[in-house]
Amino acid sequence: MYSGRMSTPDRLIESTRELLWERGYAGTSPKAILERAGAGQGSMYHHFRGKPDLALAAIRRTAEEMRATADDVLGSPGSPYERVEAYLRRERDTLRGCPIGRLTMDADVIASGELRAPVDEFLTWLRGRLASVVEEGREQGQFAPGLDSEETAATILATVQGGYVLARASGSPAAFDTAVRGLLALLAPGDRPARGGRR
Repeated sequence: MYSGRMSTPDRLIESTRELLWERGYAGTSPKAILERAGAGQGSMYHHFRGKPDLALAAIRRTAEEMRATADDVLGSPGSPYERVEAYLRRERDTLRGCPIGRLTMDADVIASGELRAPVDEFLTWLRGRLASVVEEGREQGQFAPGLDSEETAATILATVQGGYVLARASGSPAAFDTAVRGLLALLAPGDRPARGGRR
């Protein structure tokens, strides 16, 4: 399943990332991790202290990748509005849900301060990154002068996470797209109608 050039620790981390996304912490057994990674019995404990240690490495890697993706989109050329729009419309597997957002609903992850920390750190960073783009747009007159950048960033993040929930509940990505269009219509400068569809 994984490249032959990938090290055993990397295969273990990647398999754990996928299983956490699919099954949650409790449903991710060491046996399932080893089977998906194609790793031998005992290799988990050779490279990691155990399942919690491996799960932490997996969550950190997911957060790092999501941070890089968001930063690429929000730092791309274009106006602040266009960058927020690109972030909202970027390609997502909406029916699987957000790999970080789903962890906030995992009782085992939330009960562990260590496992919860990279989730909270990523979401805090993302709110701050979005707020800086919104503030830039407000200063340029693209957004209403009375708009609070921190509150707007939280709203953007809540729309994305809520959009995943609506899409999964309905079994259709259309629910995510509807939430995104609604938010873009609220944020759109007066002379710029929000475009339909998700990129």
